Amino acid sequence: MLKIENISFGYSRRKPRVLTDFSLSVESGGVYGLLGRNGAGKSTLLYLIAGALTPGSGQVIFKGENTRRRLPLTLSDIFLVPEEFTLPSVTLREYARANSRFYPNFSFEDLDRHIATFELSLSDNLGSMSMGQKKKAYMCFALAANTSLLMMDEPTNGLDIPGKSAFRRFIASSMNDDRAIIISTHQVRDIDRLLDHVVIMENSRVLIDRSVREITSRMSFVVTDNKDAADRALYSQPSLGGYNVIMPNPGGEETALNLELLFELALKNSDLLNSQFV
Repeated sequence: MLKIENISFGYSRRKPRVLTDFSLSVESGGVYGLLGRNGAGKSTLLYLIAGALTPGSGQVIFKGENTRRRLPLTLSDIFLVPEEFTLPSVTLREYARANSRFYPNFSFEDLDRHIATFELSLSDNLGSMSMGQKKKAYMCFALAANTSLLMMDEPTNGLDIPGKSAFRRFIASSMNDDRAIIISTHQVRDIDRLLDHVVIMENSRVLIDRSVREITSRMSFVVTDNKDAADRALYSQPSLGGYNVIMPNPGGEETALNLELLFELALKNSDLLNSQFV
């Protein structure tokens, strides 16, 4: 669906490039977690994919078209929910009626279903909402647009605990084989059970690009009080129950992914991490 080919981008000639010779591919039918430190270029990458920024070199190809051309057919099939945005002082119903025409697959039936998940109403005025409520409303519109590619930048920022739980249900109920969702976030605990695929980037490098199934079949994410086992682990971190550890998994028995541990191992020793997949 999406091919990012050797793109480079900088906001100013006087500053270092945000991305240099960066490449990545995204297939339909999955939820991708895009992780990296602050300043790694995650948000910039999303804007480049959406065609809102133009790479200095390289290209972003979405369904065979270069997004820098900003063709209506391309833009109507990509939706980006940025971390920060503004919405007009109109009702959600008015907003949807005015903007749904730009998305040929928009479904008001889906919008009704999504706003019910977040306990919103079409008569709610967007201008009087809190930032968390605005984010919920905008994400509902984004999913109802039924674009093939949906990207969300820090979608759980500003959401309370019930809102984060509703967000996970909201995403899980909306996936299909024709859509890809990319979630860029620092709140790894909010999304680790949602993901089908993990991409971790650093200094214009992809440290890991693997499916969750691959990761959990090659590595075990467990808690142990055995210090010797923690010392032998690929990575360990003290916890209240002893140690959170990543161990090799020669038997292939799946455990739940600990995305925070995986992220720390990728940053500390990506070569050791990727050696588990050889």
